[in-house]
Order: sequence, then C-alpha cells, then structure tokens
Amino acid sequence: MCTLAIAWQCLPETPIAVAANRDERFDRPASAPTTYRETPLVIAPRDETAGGTWIGYNEFGLFVGITNRWVDREGVRSRGALVADCLSYSTVEEASSFVADTVLKHRYAGFNLMLADATDAILFEYDGTLRKTVFDPGVHVVVNVGADGSRFESTSHPDRGTAQAAAATIVRNELAVKTGETTEAWLKRAGAVLGDHEFGVCIHGDGFGTRSSSLISLQTDGDRIRDRYLFASGPPCQTAFEPISETDRLY
Repeated sequence: MCTLAIAWQCLPETPIAVAANRDERFDRPASAPTTYRETPLVIAPRDETAGGTWIGYNEFGLFVGITNRWVDREGVRSRGALVADCLSYSTVEEASSFVADTVLKHRYAGFNLMLADATDAILFEYDGTLRKTVFDPGVHVVVNVGADGSRFESTSHPDRGTAQAAAATIVRNELAVKTGETTEAWLKRAGAVLGDHEFGVCIHGDGFGTRSSSLISLQTDGDRIRDRYLFASGPPCQTAFEPISETDRLY
C-alpha cells in the first residue's frame, strides 16, 4: 500500500476514518477483508504470499496500516506480520511498545507504520532506525517517502519520491474536513480522490499498480465501537467500493 490518509479526531463521533490505496505487483495474491483472526477479533485483508496484512483494525478500536519505505534495506521478517502482530494489542500504547521491541529482535525492510485508536495516533518510520511522530487531530497522509508532504531523499526512487511527497500534500489539503461534514460524506470524497488520477495516487504500471482500496471508519456508540469497511478489489478509478459483510457492527 502506498497511500494512507487518516482523519483522526476531526469527524463527529468518529475518532478514526481511513482511506487507503494499496500498490503492489499484480501477480502477488491477496484476499479481500474478512475475519483475519478471532481472538481478538481482527478485520483485515490477507497477503496470501506471506500471510500478513497491510491494513486492518480490531475489536478494541485499534487501527493499523503500513506502507513500504523506499530505502535500500532488505528484511527477513514480513512487514505484514508486523501489522498482524500489532493488531493483537488493545491500544496504541501497547502496540507501540511491541514495535520498539520487535525492531531490535528482527530485521525488517523499511516501513511507515500507522497506529491509531480513539486516544492516540502515531506514525513509526523505520529504515534501520525507528522514528516516532505523534499526530495532532486532523487529516494526515502517509506515502512511501514520509507523511504530510515531508520526505527523505530516496536513492531507489529519487524522482518518484518528490512526486509522492507533493501528492501527499495535495491529497491532505483536498481531504481537510469541512465544517459540519459527516463521516459518510468524507469517506465518499476520499474514495473519489483515491481514484482520481489528477491526485497521482491511483497507479497503473507494467506488472505493478494500485491493486485495491479501503475506506474504513471506527465510530463511537456510547462506550462501544461501530465499524464500517468499504473495499474496492481493484483500482478505485474503475472498481466500486463494496461493504464487507462482517462489518458495521458493535463491539
């Protein structure tokens, strides 16, 4: 996945709303979001090659998403397994402690890892060194070279890195929450942005491109969480978002 936008603590009664495109090789098999794990209950798609996932949430209202980080670093352990591991925890604080520990024990390729719950939102950037950014309420956009328009100089994708950072800034500005906007309206706008080639985040290449797209909201209902997951099984410019049957329920 190469673009991850999150509206955190800025929509009424919805601490977390997410819009994300996954860019991947066309020949890498993956399954649509479903019950990824029963205990705790996790809703996520599955990478059928390594068994991990790139995006998902659990019954506690913890969201986890990852993008590759364009650095020259090979990993031994799957980054998708890292996401799945984080989803076994109930809070950002607990998952963050795990991340800090696991990068000392295992070798991962570079990643940008987003953790969010109703209380905290944190981005971990890893290239052999782990860096932590605590997000303020608002809309944030994570791509392969950084977040919210910031970037590092990628030796593997120098030209594309500059374009990606610029696209992240444009998408963030476009998806700023409007006065009185509902979660449904924001997700509808976000889905359109993800599939509009003007914004540069729906990719079509030779053997590689945008494989799927996710729209997720975790809303509060008293002291419980109501989840909603809309999924496009192909590029969102030509694939409709469909509700995942297991979702839209209370925990």
